[in-house]
Amino acid sequence: MYWFRVGAWVMALTVLLGAFGAHGLEAHLTDKAKGWWETGVRYQAWHGLGLMALGLLAEKWSSRRPVRVAAWCLLAGIFIFSGTLYAMALGGPRWLGALTPIGGS
Repeated sequence: MYWFRVGAWVMALTVLLGAFGAHGLEAHLTDKAKGWWETGVRYQAWHGLGLMALGLLAEKWSSRRPVRVAAWCLLAGIFIFSGTLYAMALGGPRWLGALTPIGGS
């Protein structure tokens, strides 16, 4: 259930970041930056749900290695994909956008 818990924490962080973007940053972000933030939050949520699903699958499978590899890939995807979008929305360099698709793959 380790990955289920990790996914639940990711989902909690997703709600916090979504609320922060909608209320705390609304007056400070351009429309383009808001779009980046929202996309980062949306994909983080899907990745978090995926981690929770993998946590449930790990309980059913005799070999947990494939689940562990997939979970680490999802976690890395969150940091790279959503992280670069968050950074760009907050004023980070635009070249980070070139790294974003790496997190999606």
